[in-house]
Amino acid sequence: MPNFKNSRTAEDIKREMTAILRELKDPRIDPMLSIVRADLSGDMSDCKIYVSSFQGIEKAVESVKGLKSAEGYIKRELFHRLKLRKSPALNFIADNSIERSAEISKKLNDLLS
Repeated sequence: MPNFKNSRTAEDIKREMTAILRELKDPRIDPMLSIVRADLSGDMSDCKIYVSSFQGIEKAVESVKGLKSAEGYIKRELFHRLKLRKSPALNFIADNSIERSAEISKKLNDLLS
């Protein structure tokens, strides 16, 4: 049975994380970084946040290092913005889905040409 509160909170986390990313000043974090997905555990104690960069997986991996160093600030901001009872542990994971989708789009355009 799907837990709608979990999925709604995961979407809220994704939305607020996008806003928080724009405020971070760490040079390791890519300005074109995008939040792909946020997976919240059933008990809301752990959250996996998948990030992807337009510049490739290498830049996303470097950005994850910057995000991990700013994890305390990010958790505090999420806690205050979402009015959560307790803030989940954040795990940032680099993902290459934007790069992969750009390659697929290019191949489809080549087929049509």
